[in-house]
Amino acid sequence: MGIRLHFWGAAQTVTGSSHHLECAGQNILLDCGLYQGKRQEAQEINRHLALDAAQLAGQGPDALQAVVLSHAHIDHSGNLASLAKQGYRGPIFATPSTIDLCHPMLKDSAHIQEGDAEFMNRRRGKRRQIGAPEGAAPVQPLYTEENAEQVLQLFKQLKLHEPMTLPGSSADAGFSVSLSNAGHMLGSTCVLLEAKENGQKTRLLFSGDVGRKNLPIIQDPDPAPAADYLIMESTYGNRLHQPIGPVKQKLAGLVRRVAARGGKIIVPAFAVERTQQLVMLLHQLIDEKLIPDIPMFVDSPLATNVTEVFRQHTEDWDQEIAAFSKTASDPFGWNRLKYTKTVQESKALNDLHVPFLVMSASGMCEAGRILHHLKNGIEDPRNLILITGYQAANTLGRKLVERQPEVNIFGEPKRVRAEVDSIGELSGHADQHELLSWMEPAVKTLKKVFLVHGEPLAQAALKEEIEKSYGLEVVCPRRGERFEVS
Repeated sequence: MGIRLHFWGAAQTVTGSSHHLECAGQNILLDCGLYQGKRQEAQEINRHLALDAAQLAGQGPDALQAVVLSHAHIDHSGNLASLAKQGYRGPIFATPSTIDLCHPMLKDSAHIQEGDAEFMNRRRGKRRQIGAPEGAAPVQPLYTEENAEQVLQLFKQLKLHEPMTLPGSSADAGFSVSLSNAGHMLGSTCVLLEAKENGQKTRLLFSGDVGRKNLPIIQDPDPAPAADYLIMESTYGNRLHQPIGPVKQKLAGLVRRVAARGGKIIVPAFAVERTQQLVMLLHQLIDEKLIPDIPMFVDSPLATNVTEVFRQHTEDWDQEIAAFSKTASDPFGWNRLKYTKTVQESKALNDLHVPFLVMSASGMCEAGRILHHLKNGIEDPRNLILITGYQAANTLGRKLVERQPEVNIFGEPKRVRAEVDSIGELSGHADQHELLSWMEPAVKTLKKVFLVHGEPLAQAALKEEIEKSYGLEVVCPRRGERFEVS
C-alpha cells in the first residue's frame, strides 16, 4: 500500500489546483483553488469539490483531516471558502505570510462571487420585466464573505523546513509534511509529504508553483528535496523566458514612449506579487530619472491591502529590496504614486487628460476595476495595454495577448486600437529549462513525475524533455484520474 492520489484540479489546465491524497486512512488536500475560464464551465467545476459534504464535515472513514496550502494565489486558495461552506472545520496549514495574504484575498474573492451572482440575477429580473423567458433558477454565489470569514479561522502556521505530523496521523501511519521555499511569490512553498503505512515510507513532493532566480522582492527557490514521486507544475513547460536583467530598461522605454505621445499605460496586474514588483521597479526608475515623473496609480483595494502584507513580512524579502529599503523609506511608495481606495477615485481617472500609468486587477482581465479602464482606453491608439503575467485560455487577457481585433467588455464589443505589449520577464513561473534545473537534485530518487498546472501543449513538451534528459516516467493526469504509488 502507499499513497492514493486523486487529481481534482489543475489537470491539463493551469487553474484550479487541488489534489486529494489518502494513506493509512488519512485524507488530506493539497490546495483548493478556483478554476478560471469560461463562466459556465468555471461555475460547474468550482461547485464540485474533491470530497463530498460528509467527508468535509468530518464524518465517516474518509473524512478530511487537513489541507496544506502551497501559496495564496486564488487559483490555489480561492475555493477554500467552499470547504467551510460545506462544513469543513479542520486545519489549513500554510506559511505565516501566505495566511496574512489569504485574509484580504479570500474576502475579496467572496465579494466578487456575491457581486457576480447579484449581477446575473439583475439580468434575469430584466428579462422577466420584458416578458422574455427567465431561464435558469436564481444564481447563488459560490460562497459568501461569511464563508470566507469561517475558513480564515482555520489557518494554522507552518514555517519553512520545520517537519510536522499532520492531524489524524501518527509516527507510524499517515502523513508528515515539510515546506521549502518555492520562490514564486511571498510565502510560496513546495510541499514534501512523507506517508507511512504498514512499515513502508513513501515520499511525495508537490512543487506548488516554482519560481525563478533573481525575481524582484522574492527569495530564490530552494532546490527540490529527495522524493519518490513528484507532482510538478508545467505552466511554461514549452517556453523559455527572456532574461530578467533587461526588464527595467524595457519598462522604462515603454513608459517614455507612451508618455511622449500623450497616452496612458493600462496595466492589468495581479494584486499579489506583480503589482508590488512593478511598483518597486517604477520607484527605482523614478529615482534614477530614467522615466518622466508622471502620475501613477494602483487602482485596486486588494493590491493596497496586499502591499501592507508585503511591508510587514520583511523576512521573506530578497537582498535587492532589503538594500533598496535602506535608501527608500518605503519601497512601495513615493510622492507621485497614489493607492486609490474608493470607486469615486477610480472613476475620476477617466477624466484625467494627461499621460499616466494605472495598475489594476485582475491580472487576467476577468473582473474588477481593470475592466473599466480597458473599456475606456482600449480604442485609443495613443494608449498602451501592458500585459505582465500569464493569461489563461479563454480569458480577456489571453485575447489581448493574441491580438484579437475585437473583444467584449461588459458584453459590449470593443475594437482593440490601443497598443498591446507584454513584459514576460517578470513571470513568477519557471520556464522549461528552469523547471528541469529545479527538479534535478531529486532525479536520482524519483520513480515517476506527474505534471499538473499546465495546458496540454506545455505538458507534452515538458514531458518529452524530462523523459529525454532524465529517463523518468511522466504522466499528465486528467481531471478525476486516480493513481496509487508506493
